[in-house]
Amino acid sequence: MNKNNTIKTQIIVNEQKIEVLRIDNKEYISLTDLARYADNEEPRLPIRDWMRNKEVISYLGLWEQLNNEKFKGGEFATFKNEAGSNRFKMSPQKWIRETNAIGIISKSGRYDGGTYAISDIAFEFASWLSPEFKLYLITEFQRLKKNEAYQNKIDWHVNRVLAKANYIIHTDAIKNIIVPTLSEKQKKFVYAEEADILNVALFGMTAKEWRENNPEIADNGNIRDNTDLLHLVILNNLENINAELIEQKISQRERLIRLNNIARKQVELLKNNRSLNKLEYIENKVHNEFLVQ
Repeated sequence: MNKNNTIKTQIIVNEQKIEVLRIDNKEYISLTDLARYADNEEPRLPIRDWMRNKEVISYLGLWEQLNNEKFKGGEFATFKNEAGSNRFKMSPQKWIRETNAIGIISKSGRYDGGTYAISDIAFEFASWLSPEFKLYLITEFQRLKKNEAYQNKIDWHVNRVLAKANYIIHTDAIKNIIVPTLSEKQKKFVYAEEADILNVALFGMTAKEWRENNPEIADNGNIRDNTDLLHLVILNNLENINAELIEQKISQRERLIRLNNIARKQVELLKNNRSLNKLEYIENKVHNEFLVQ
């Protein structure tokens, strides 16, 4: 699972916090959190008990066959035949590993680990726990999907992903103009160094300096992950400009000076832009409402 493509939030179902992950435009609901409805101390046990049922294995297999081209039907057929017997045991990890399933995902980690499932599957598990609990879950999940702040958070995330994609243009220029003359060890250094040219031009510091100055949030991403919309927009512009300057074989020192001048001018030009200010207000609202500690 790619952390950079993940949006994390929560819903409250019967006063119980249920984590929801949005990964590549699909929502996954925490089965671990749902299982606490039945066993707060050992939530993995209800999940394993549920997955021992023949009807459940049949449903999981059918979902995969309809949605997953790489699903291993042969392994599924074996599990389907064995399911329901006293000796049959199944876990999310085994199901994913043996069948190449995508409807259920498993995250490792003491504080951030757990089992998640696509909403269709999560609803089935909730129904097995309690039909009433399932109805509450569906209600809160639908409310989340309609929530304007959640949708705006998705839009903000897309902007950040686009910014990273745009960086490919920048690195491609480095690769074609600078890198061919360097050793493998030097190449790695150049990519980081060129990224810091943009950081210094826009933020006035390197990535390392930012981490040293912001240890409390450094674990939640880099300087670009923690910037505001204004600087994100300007960063996009600087990446394209620097790519052109590299192709023109302008020296690094001269590029830094030009980029810094452009950055300062664009900050002055855009900082009072009404459309940008409105978007930034929305982003701050989303951050405050959905940030999961």
